Amino acid sequence: MTEKHNLDKDMMQLLLQAQRNEITEYHIYSRLAELVNDDHNRQILDRIADHELRHYEFWQTHTEREVRPNRLKVNGYVWLARLLGLTFGIRLMERGEKGAQQIYERLASRLSSAQHIIDDENRHEDELIGMIDEEGLRYVGSVVLGLNDALVELTGVLAGLTLALQHTRLIAMSGLITGIAASLSMGASEYLSTKSEQTGHNPLKASIYTGMAYILTVILLIFPFFLLGSYLAALALTLINAALIILVFTFYVSVTHDIMFRRRFIEMATISFGVALLSFAIGYLVREFLGVDI
Repeated sequence: MTEKHNLDKDMMQLLLQAQRNEITEYHIYSRLAELVNDDHNRQILDRIADHELRHYEFWQTHTEREVRPNRLKVNGYVWLARLLGLTFGIRLMERGEKGAQQIYERLASRLSSAQHIIDDENRHEDELIGMIDEEGLRYVGSVVLGLNDALVELTGVLAGLTLALQHTRLIAMSGLITGIAASLSMGASEYLSTKSEQTGHNPLKASIYTGMAYILTVILLIFPFFLLGSYLAALALTLINAALIILVFTFYVSVTHDIMFRRRFIEMATISFGVALLSFAIGYLVREFLGVDI
């Protein structure tokens, strides 16, 4: 008696779930391969799609049924990859498929021939995804540099100015001038650093990524001081914005680089808010000891 004749109803449902997962991912990778312009990335996506199709056909030999892909999932991940980058979309999808591993393990306990599917899912596809080359990810270090510096410096500057000046327009103007000057300085420093290190990265692109990350962060942090009349409310909203920036960017980096989210988030938040608290105290002391009253 063959393996497929030993399957009960529950196992058949698991097989159909696995089969649908594979055909869904086949269509996702195939769609992405059609959309990318880079030949290297297209070949990798085609290879992963081929793996998924072979997995689907393997499960089909046991179910003897045709299964349709989850079109909502296909369209969702394709658009996510287009908006936030190929690696982010794919790695987020693979993270979401951790539950599928439990299905495969249960199936492998009954179908010894299914073990090679688990091996493919755990090894081959992850290796192939790691080979995808995106320009944006090559310069993520420059983005991190600009964003981290902006968060630490500007939250500190704005917190210090808040108690020193106690006037939202003056705080916003001072912070904006400081932020623009700092972004130009950071961009220039990154250009010289990248050029001297000879990492293979384009120094001009590295400086642009750093400067743009810095200035965008500056705008998000200063905006509350243009919007609100209360300097304390504006500072509170700025700190909320800083937390959201850290949250979103840390999640993005944790997905694309497959690193721990919680540890990275706590580290960035602690440094940024620690500097802000210290600067707030300094602003208070400067105002009291110098007797400045604006």
